[in-house]
Amino acid sequence: MPAYLVAQKSIARRLFLTAAAWILVILGVAGVLLSAYYRRTSEAGFDQRLNVYLRALVADVASSGDDQRGDPGELGDPQFDLVQSGWYWQITRLDSEKPQIRASRSLFAARLPRLAESGVPADIGGARAGYGAGPDKRTLRIVERQISVGDAGLYLVQVAATTEDLEAQIGRFEVSLAVAFALLAAGLLATTAFQVSFGLRPLRQLETAVSAIRRGAADRIEGDYPSEIAPLADELNLLVSANREVVERARTQVGNLAHALKTPLSVLINEAGASDDPFAGKVREQTALMRDQVSFYLDRARAAARAGAIGAATDVGPAIEALARTFRKIYREREIVVPAAMPELRFLGERQDFDDLVGNLLDNACKWAAAKVELSLGLEPAAAGRSRLVVTIDDDGPGLAPDMRAEAMRRGRRLDETKPGSGLGLSIVADLSGAYGGALALEESPLGGLRAVLRLPAA
Repeated sequence: MPAYLVAQKSIARRLFLTAAAWILVILGVAGVLLSAYYRRTSEAGFDQRLNVYLRALVADVASSGDDQRGDPGELGDPQFDLVQSGWYWQITRLDSEKPQIRASRSLFAARLPRLAESGVPADIGGARAGYGAGPDKRTLRIVERQISVGDAGLYLVQVAATTEDLEAQIGRFEVSLAVAFALLAAGLLATTAFQVSFGLRPLRQLETAVSAIRRGAADRIEGDYPSEIAPLADELNLLVSANREVVERARTQVGNLAHALKTPLSVLINEAGASDDPFAGKVREQTALMRDQVSFYLDRARAAARAGAIGAATDVGPAIEALARTFRKIYREREIVVPAAMPELRFLGERQDFDDLVGNLLDNACKWAAAKVELSLGLEPAAAGRSRLVVTIDDDGPGLAPDMRAEAMRRGRRLDETKPGSGLGLSIVADLSGAYGGALALEESPLGGLRAVLRLPAA
């Protein structure tokens, strides 16, 4: 069975189960009604056969009266002559002090039960039809009629036959009916499953299109959709366009703010640099700090805007190789090891942010490494069936004690003033990865130094 029919929260599953329930209920009720109708029809046909014999006996009694020479009527069926054959007739005179009974040889010394005594109602003509126990405890279908022949007396004429053949016939019909309805149910359920699958196919196509946008494989939803879904596809396209416009406006505003602030800060730094007095030194110190803070928060705002963009995706392999080439030139004395064969992985975000994230970690590792830096890539499952890209960077430097690792990711925190930098690198990585729904973790490296594990959403 398809997965969408098994999933607990599924429209297809609800539609299929609802239709299946109605199919089974309707077929079940129809089967019961048909079986009951066939039983009544079969009983009516069986009664009609018994009534033929009953009318022959009634005619014979009416013509012969109380003349009991020989058996009344020639019914022409040898089963009435075979002992306990299951076919019997019996004539009882009711108006004498001691009932006079004549019966077929098949009854031998036994007697048929009276339907009137069992509470079976008579029809308009005074005849009764019902069930009773035979001489060998087999169930009999009995028809009887009470007739009066004037001075010749009042008689009860009965004809009975075993229901074995009748029940066997009804049983064969019920088996055939069950097989036919089972095949019909299977066909209807298969048709329903196909109908649900075919009817919901546009929704799965829409899901695929939205997923392609999320992965960065497409920038809008394309294709023809039914009239019920087409408005949704149009609204999603408008939503994606609006998201891009918001991100673009945010980038523009951030860029304008950066330009507006950097120029006055540069002027202050230049003016303070022209003097050697303590006040000028203080101005240079504070303006440098302001420049770092402005750069940090502008980068963070820019990254947050990009992280909210829909459809951006970056090939990891080329980005890693470009970063490795750059840092090999900057840190010629360090051995930077990256995977020989880059796996085909994609980051669900923009290339600039990926370069900032991994570049900051590589730069930090190269600064502290004694001789070697290793980078590895991987993929791990995450919530909602998605995966996360895992970038691991190890160095053979002095490392960090466990209680100092969280301190190292605080904004502007520098644990060693002898190393160049503003102390914003790890903080930027932690904040930017968090904006993308990822995380940065610092651990002990097998190389003896620090291991940085960066987890990011994978496309």
